[in-house]
Amino acid sequence: MAHKVFLTEQAHKDVDSACSWWAENRSAKQADRWYQKFVATIDLLRSRPECFAHAQENDNLSVELRQVNFGLGQRLTHRVVYTIRPDMVLVFRVLHLAQHDLSAEDL
Repeated sequence: MAHKVFLTEQAHKDVDSACSWWAENRSAKQADRWYQKFVATIDLLRSRPECFAHAQENDNLSVELRQVNFGLGQRLTHRVVYTIRPDMVLVFRVLHLAQHDLSAEDL
């Protein structure tokens, strides 16, 4: 069964910000490659969202959080933080791995 995947407004902003960073600090080509890896990661969530580990913040928040890491090539740089609901997968944030842990206010 394929799950529908929805991104919060903040997750959309996270993706836009990351793409802009790649384009400004690396190249438009790398920004496009990063975005394509992001889309491939979302496709994984459509088919197998339960296969990925709980997010590091999971024990500190009232909602079950999972994460899947991705990046260019073999180097993982970002994580998609999400929850699984009966009728969908909800992506809360798309963060660089070096960013701080999420709090309830971040969701």
